[in-house]
Amino acid sequence: MNQTRAYWISQIAGWTFYEMFELITYFTLFTFNFEEFNASFGNAVVNVFSGILLTHLFRLIFKKFHWIKVPITQLILRCLGVTASITFLLAAINIPMDGDIINTEKVNWFLRDLTYLLNLGKPVLIWVLIYVFYSFITDRQHDALERVQLESSVRETEAKVLRAQMNPHFIFNALNSIRALISEDPKKAILGITQLSNILRSSLVADRRNTVTLKEELKTIDDYLALEKVRYEERLQIKKVIDPASLNAHLPPMLLQTLVENAIKHGVQKANRWGFVEIATQLKGEHLYIRIRNTGKFEMNKETKLNSGFGLENTRKRLKLLFGDDASMRVFQENHLTVCAEIILPREYQI
Repeated sequence: MNQTRAYWISQIAGWTFYEMFELITYFTLFTFNFEEFNASFGNAVVNVFSGILLTHLFRLIFKKFHWIKVPITQLILRCLGVTASITFLLAAINIPMDGDIINTEKVNWFLRDLTYLLNLGKPVLIWVLIYVFYSFITDRQHDALERVQLESSVRETEAKVLRAQMNPHFIFNALNSIRALISEDPKKAILGITQLSNILRSSLVADRRNTVTLKEELKTIDDYLALEKVRYEERLQIKKVIDPASLNAHLPPMLLQTLVENAIKHGVQKANRWGFVEIATQLKGEHLYIRIRNTGKFEMNKETKLNSGFGLENTRKRLKLLFGDDASMRVFQENHLTVCAEIILPREYQI
């Protein structure tokens, strides 16, 4: 049921119930008179239509001028003013029908008129309070939903931008590796181009997806390391310790690729004789643990400079945008020759 239909059903049912309740109560307390009942029933029907019409007019004004956004003091004053106005209009409609009854009451005229207005204004005030309260709740829910949708859209857009930035960065590094081989060993350069085409194919597929399995990510890394192996030959030692249970875990595309790239750039490339890269994964409890270890030194006084590196900076941003505090990443010196990058991700990853 849509809101408009629910509103009209509530309007008709609410005013009809109230007027019938008042009518039944009146003739329960006083002696039943058929002629008076007919007049009162007709009066009740008029009040139902008048109440629906006048309160609907209030609703139109309330929505058109966005009263829900005004300060609470102004809102209260406006609602009281409208309630009083509707009450006087209902009185103007009812007095011609109730005139004989009103004039026969032998009471103080001020108390008589005040009581009459209060009886007419009671359902109007109840209606206004219910409508304003409902509008307040739905407005807050709408604002909260818009805020969540906006934040989600911003996170998704920023994540896509960061991912799009990483791909050209990676391609640049790979082409540099192949360029270095062209003059040294053309055959190896051709092999490198083949490896690069495999990587680009995986990258294009991954770019259209929010997640990839660890198995798919490791396949891309294998192609990348094969390309780097062409360049570094025996200088690059590769080791993998993969938990089979972790292979179907999902993670953001190109996440590990960036860290492996960083390990070679800041570790193996700077090593005098040889260097190693080790990839280890473990699925434990509700988290996926990933470690990238490599030859190198991580000096604490250069942490700021290292963190400003393109790959690491973007990786941290992606993790923050996608997971908030549910994921973590740290880079530290494991021993005097080894640097370790550790990532912890939620086991159930969804965007």
